[in-house]
Amino acid sequence: MGTVFLFNFLRFLLLAFELLVIARVLLSYVDTDPRRRSALGQLLVAITEPVLAPIRNLLPKGGMFDFSPLVVILVLGVIIRSLPG
Repeated sequence: MGTVFLFNFLRFLLLAFELLVIARVLLSYVDTDPRRRSALGQLLVAITEPVLAPIRNLLPKGGMFDFSPLVVILVLGVIIRSLPG
């Protein structure tokens, strides 16, 4: 019973992080100036950047497109679906 709770809690955390990445991507269309970023935008960047930055550095430059959120969402999806329960 304890392991089921643990896997469900881990699944919840990964889904929450996935939603934060999606929110950051959507907010980037509205909150475009990094110098005048809203408080919500600053919070989303602070939470997601430690995961997105290393992946962004590994990927080839895609012009003006940043594919690191897509990679993170795909990897999180694979991890979530591979969890037992």
